Amino acid sequence: ERYNRVPEGVLIYRLDTSNHTLALMSPPHGKTDLESLVEHVVITGARPSPDKSRRGIILQGDDGEEVFLVACEQRTAISWLEAIQLMLAKQNAKGGGIMARKQSSSDWSKANKSKKELENIEEQYLNLANYSNKLIRAGALPGTKKGHGGAGGIYYSVAKANVEKYDDDEDEALEAIAKRRAVIKDSWDFYRMICSLLRDRHKYDEVFRRMQLDSVYPYLNSMTGLADNGGNTSGYENPDKEIIQPDLPQYSSMTRSQVAKDLVNKAQSVMPSLVEICKALAGSLGMEEVGVGPIKEVTAALRKAEKKYSGDILKVTDFCRALLVVKDFPSLLALLELARDSFGPLIRRVKMSTLKVDHKSKAGGYRDCIINVELKGHICEIQVHLWPMWVVCGVDGFRHYRHCLEYSTDSFTDAFDALDGLDRKTMAELIVMAEEAVAETPLDNLEWYHEKYILDYFAEAGLFMKHDLMVWAEITFRQLIRLRTESPDIGPEHHETIVLYKYLIQTLDAQGRTSESQELKNRVTLYEQARSKEVYDAEQSMWDSLMNAPNDAYDLVMDPNRKDREKEDALRKEVKASKRAWRQIRQERFPFLDTDVDNNNNAGIIPDEKKVQNE
Repeated sequence: ERYNRVPEGVLIYRLDTSNHTLALMSPPHGKTDLESLVEHVVITGARPSPDKSRRGIILQGDDGEEVFLVACEQRTAISWLEAIQLMLAKQNAKGGGIMARKQSSSDWSKANKSKKELENIEEQYLNLANYSNKLIRAGALPGTKKGHGGAGGIYYSVAKANVEKYDDDEDEALEAIAKRRAVIKDSWDFYRMICSLLRDRHKYDEVFRRMQLDSVYPYLNSMTGLADNGGNTSGYENPDKEIIQPDLPQYSSMTRSQVAKDLVNKAQSVMPSLVEICKALAGSLGMEEVGVGPIKEVTAALRKAEKKYSGDILKVTDFCRALLVVKDFPSLLALLELARDSFGPLIRRVKMSTLKVDHKSKAGGYRDCIINVELKGHICEIQVHLWPMWVVCGVDGFRHYRHCLEYSTDSFTDAFDALDGLDRKTMAELIVMAEEAVAETPLDNLEWYHEKYILDYFAEAGLFMKHDLMVWAEITFRQLIRLRTESPDIGPEHHETIVLYKYLIQTLDAQGRTSESQELKNRVTLYEQARSKEVYDAEQSMWDSLMNAPNDAYDLVMDPNRKDREKEDALRKEVKASKRAWRQIRQERFPFLDTDVDNNNNAGIIPDEKKVQNE
């Protein structure tokens, strides 16, 4: 009677891990194929099925036959498979029979746990999975609705039966499960954040790669900033910063906090002047975004001084700050020229090092230009952002930068490395949290614009890989590749898509599907060659040229410095051509600027580009 209201097309099965059986509990429907209907199976093995919905499980019976089941929801299939693999590992721990010999290579037998340990793990895992499912169905999680999942109510059949020890205090039991869920949820959130940070870093790298294709970039790359000594290897600004706040006589008798408070007051007094400067620049160039403030607080300034400048509060030069977002590199060049001509004597620093191809980015991949100006004896900061960089994270870009510094994410080559060292139980529990995150959007319902869920599924695919569930990882990566290929902002040759292909190749290699893997490797090679051609277009290596020109090889032996001279000559020509391109763009887009750029390079304000010989 309990199963009389099961929807047409749905069958209810019960998994009993005490005797390794799967049993049909609900009556068949009118359209059920009775000949293929599975009513009872003694399970000796289980693995994920290649079903694209990622809801399928293939069970092996004691007679050697295989049974294919499709669950109503992803999380049901995942939890059933985990429960079955724990069940088989317990049998193996007993050292018993046929079931031990036939278990899957991806089960818990590799964990080298005793039967008692596996029983405790099974109980904790199934209680967590059941608790999570109830939260989803009750609509108790952000983004979920009450009753979501329909026939997913069958999930109650995946629960630990022997919970007598909790009978006296059910609230205590639920509290213990809730505490464990909170710990695992925090771990999932942290791991997902790492995936997000590395994803955005790769986006910044891709944006910068494309920005270098701008015809004016070689010219900008040849320029030097003012008082720009770059940063250190930790991503912080160089502690030997050349510009500092004026060291007033009264500061010698004041504490650092008092000096910081005085600098805050000065920043407040000069803020209107900085606003007027930014308005003038924005009005002339048609800025994409303009922002001002807030004034840096005393506590924040002291923390920054301690972390970056060995406690020297005078090296904090962004008490008073503003930001401008320019469209592209030509707009940045125009802004620098306009700033020089408009308020050049006030400029104390132009920091451009992160925009140079041979210089590292800020932590997390971000690149920008910083202009420091001195107004009424106080140094302020104007952050000049480039729109293609800015649009990746928007106003959250600083949070991205701060987190990348805090967690040293630039040391990661792979987001999934964050999972290294986790035990199998924690990995399985993290997958439960991943399924919570995607409960409202099954994999086969995902669209290319569902960025939040795409990140969730990417993080979950990494868990599958680390948990030896390569089939489900493969299915997930294939779907993500399809979505990224469909995206109008990304496409098949984008760096992010290529990274997904490389993960997919790993899953195929792990399954021994070498021919499919090789085909994808060839495709990735073609994509990477296309990206290289975009930058180097028909460039031929010197050694290839030597093979075709023996005389050149002889000349190189006789003149070993020839290669370096040729590179220098090619660089000069590239910069010269880029400068001509800038002059053309300048004339077309910024006619209000002085047409003679060379005569306007005032010494000591914004230095001219590195001198190009034979110009």
